Amino acid sequence: MSAARDSWRKPPMIANPVLRWITILGIFAYIVWSVATLPIDWQRVAEGLVRAQRIFSGAIPPSFERSGLLIDGFLESLKIAILATFGGVLLSIPIAFMAAGNIAPRPIFYLGRAIIILARSFHPVIVAIIFVKAVGFGPLAGVLTLIIYSIGFVAKMLAERIEEIDFGQVEAMRAAGASFLPTLFYAIFPQILPRQIGLTIYQLDSNLRASAVVGIVGAGGIGATLANAFGRYDYDFALAITMVIIGVILISEAVSGQIRKRI
Repeated sequence: MSAARDSWRKPPMIANPVLRWITILGIFAYIVWSVATLPIDWQRVAEGLVRAQRIFSGAIPPSFERSGLLIDGFLESLKIAILATFGGVLLSIPIAFMAAGNIAPRPIFYLGRAIIILARSFHPVIVAIIFVKAVGFGPLAGVLTLIIYSIGFVAKMLAERIEEIDFGQVEAMRAAGASFLPTLFYAIFPQILPRQIGLTIYQLDSNLRASAVVGIVGAGGIGATLANAFGRYDYDFALAITMVIIGVILISEAVSGQIRKRI
């Protein structure tokens, strides 16, 4: 028997070759049709290249003359990220228990899942616009936005971790006559605590990045400073802000990665 016959090949996702090629051609035709029917104004694109050249020529070299304004914006973003992470994680824990199918009764489970789905349904920018209209411009809108953003991620991940726990410890506590709270603290929390710490660190890092985005629509932080710089055509200052954002995110990513490795 030849080596070719002995080698194993992964079976294709679509076993029927005719159906497989029809699917591939259909996807390719749809992509071509989508690109061909996009309402692209090529004259405006050409004009945009000229404007982009003007922006980049005005942005180089970056200007750090107003470093005080830049630092204030960054510190505000840091405050927004910390407060939003604290509030989001605090709310995510009970919601995660509500959304865990092996712990919560069916009505509570569906309610918890509905809250998570609702929190994950909208992009943070859309939520930020809603809160800016509701509570006004400033960091409060950013904190509320990122709390919703944190719930959508942390509660979902934590609920899935609760559903993966060793349920034998829970059954042993119940067999010994323990009530719900002692079972929660001694049989469930120790199993999910490492995941909870990791999720909290990751979400803090993610909120720091997101605070720069939601600030562009008026939710405070360094993003608001960046939007104001673009509004005043201070492209050199805008480039300086962008460089600081990238540097801070790289540092926070490295620090949070090292912390997660040690958990």
